[in-house]
Amino acid sequence: MLLSAASGAADAFAFLCVGQVFAGVMTGNLVLLGGSAAGAGEDGVALRVVTALAAYACGVAAGTLMAGLPLGLTLLAESVLLGVAAALWGFGLVASYGDRLGLLALVSLAMGVQGRVRVTPTNYFTGTLTSLAGRAAARRLEPGDGWVLGRLGAVVAGAALAALAALTERWWSPGAALGAAVLVAGAAVLETGWRGGRNTGKPRPDRGNPAGAA
Repeated sequence: MLLSAASGAADAFAFLCVGQVFAGVMTGNLVLLGGSAAGAGEDGVALRVVTALAAYACGVAAGTLMAGLPLGLTLLAESVLLGVAAALWGFGLVASYGDRLGLLALVSLAMGVQGRVRVTPTNYFTGTLTSLAGRAAARRLEPGDGWVLGRLGAVVAGAALAALAALTERWWSPGAALGAAVLVAGAAVLETGWRGGRNTGKPRPDRGNPAGAA
């Protein structure tokens, strides 16, 4: 739940404050890239999208290489990346277009790491929503679907909190960037102290792939 909320907060911050692109929703970024190729959208959006895509891919690679480490340690590394991004933004050190690209790369790198830390998806939810709606239509809801719905709500809540922080002090609010870092750090603390209900690593039907969900 915390990681899902962090995903919403990170994407809201990147979209509202950094440059109208997403840090973790790569499907949305690919759509933006296609629109940019057709001449739609803001100037420079293609470069921002490519930066986010490349940084996210690097984060996925890093998360894969860290698969043998304790999960709490991987989450701590992600929270450090988000914390550095929050510090750069909060202290007003992001002044130029290049600085914004670097900030976007940091947040996207963190989201890429997060995309590999758990079997249950925490930063892409189309497949989650598809499988939940499919089970509801077939009247085959499962006891754990309450948590699935909770994760979807957590994304919305995290994005809403980050957006409120961003709009409170337009384009300068440490809270907008700090929220995701705090949420991930909280998840790291819980993971380190948790002794029951460990993820077994078995794939779930809401893995994030509608075909896999079916």
